[in-house]
Amino acid sequence: MNRKIIVLDTTLRDGEQVPGAKLNVQQKLEFAQQLKRLRVDIIEAGFPASSQGDFQAVREIARSMGDSVGITALARAVKSDIDAVYESVRIAQEPLIHIVLGASNVHVEKKFNRSKEAVLQMGVDAVKYAKTLLPQVQYSTEDASRADFEYLWKTIEAVVRAGATIVNVPDTVGYAIPEEYGELIRKIHDRLKNLDDKVILSVHCHNDLGLATANTLSAVKNGAEKIECTINGLGERAGNTSLEETVMALKVRESLYRCSTNIDTTELLRTSRLLTHLTGLDVQANKAITGENAFAHSSGIHQDGLLKDKQVYEIMSPEDVGAESMELVLTARSGRHAVKHAIAKLGFDTSNTDAFEIVFQKFLALADAKKEVYDHDLYYLLNDQREQAEHASRLFELRSFQVVTNDLCPTAAVVLMQNGEELKGSAVGDGPIDALYTAIKTLTGLDVHLTHYKINSISRGKEAVGRVNIQLDFQGKTYVGRAMDTDIIKASGQAFLNGVNAVILDQKESVQAF
Repeated sequence: MNRKIIVLDTTLRDGEQVPGAKLNVQQKLEFAQQLKRLRVDIIEAGFPASSQGDFQAVREIARSMGDSVGITALARAVKSDIDAVYESVRIAQEPLIHIVLGASNVHVEKKFNRSKEAVLQMGVDAVKYAKTLLPQVQYSTEDASRADFEYLWKTIEAVVRAGATIVNVPDTVGYAIPEEYGELIRKIHDRLKNLDDKVILSVHCHNDLGLATANTLSAVKNGAEKIECTINGLGERAGNTSLEETVMALKVRESLYRCSTNIDTTELLRTSRLLTHLTGLDVQANKAITGENAFAHSSGIHQDGLLKDKQVYEIMSPEDVGAESMELVLTARSGRHAVKHAIAKLGFDTSNTDAFEIVFQKFLALADAKKEVYDHDLYYLLNDQREQAEHASRLFELRSFQVVTNDLCPTAAVVLMQNGEELKGSAVGDGPIDALYTAIKTLTGLDVHLTHYKINSISRGKEAVGRVNIQLDFQGKTYVGRAMDTDIIKASGQAFLNGVNAVILDQKESVQAF
């Protein structure tokens, strides 16, 4: 029988300690609502004793979350901190006080400059006081992975007898490795269940050695019942355990771990992108689960295998995490199978082997020249080969543009080509990109909505890749546009136009042969 693992998300507390990740109250509320949709069990909403703003944010989250998610906040083992947590979370349906106090020799001797017995008594007194306020109290033995085990257990035993309902064993500085951390959790689990089998054993890992997810999974394998994570692995220094990685590992390898969570995994990518939007901190392209390339394939060997059976190179479905279906990025490394598949998706018959081979050789030449080949490029290649312009003539080409940016009236002038006809227009916007996109929308006559925009440098500033997601309506299909150029404005404009062309191509009515 599968165990149910409790998931605590600490993005709004530990994750927000990252420089530049500070959120205002409204942003925290928006993210907390998304965590509720993600179905996390507990939200650690902040550190209310740190500032009045954080106190207000925690209280507003506790007020607005209803009864479907627990709310907690962090306190040091001092009365004023505990009071601040209580006052900020007590209106929640499932409030929890979280107390943290160091347990390793270096924390006891260097941070507190007190004896081990004195520090242990601080923790016991803090738990006893917290229990007079709320029934649910979590105690975190900070830096547990570097603590003397017998002192660590003595502390755990004492705070459990004082009333702690959750014991958290953090790898605070990311020092542990999976084998030793798993063994530590196993020993504590065995003793804890003999002491009080109702107390929940929790873990909290940091990623300084890149092992946070591995350590958390090892802890789960050895008896941990609750995991503390952040979205995108956000957190102090190298970050925390990534919620999306851990949850999907438990799901994909459920037969091994025999555990499950309440998380709605189809909300993972949406949650990740919301956090990126709110903080401005991008996720690396090859990040597991939520990175832009997590389900993209450019190797010809991989593309060929995937087209035969997705399980050849994908261990989970993109749809499982809320992503679009697998993306085949056409480059010079793409093989015939991938190019033929892309052409067929555009609605063209690929049964003529000789004709396809001519197109494929032109594709390779183009791919060598521009690195990535998009749908509209394939249409122009096919048009050259077939001398038929029925579909290609419907596509738009960015012939030229000019943008002017200032703090009064940013404007853009655009010239597009469609079926040999030149289309000119201009628009104003909130900024140069907004003005450029408004002008393009007006000229194409498609009232599309921009849902995602990103521009990245890929070669020390020499080239930039623009990527946009657009929809005809906010509930409809998402179309992706990508483009590469040394000019970031042009890359942005071409990416948007490529998205518009993708909409047009999707509206095709018949299959053409070349």
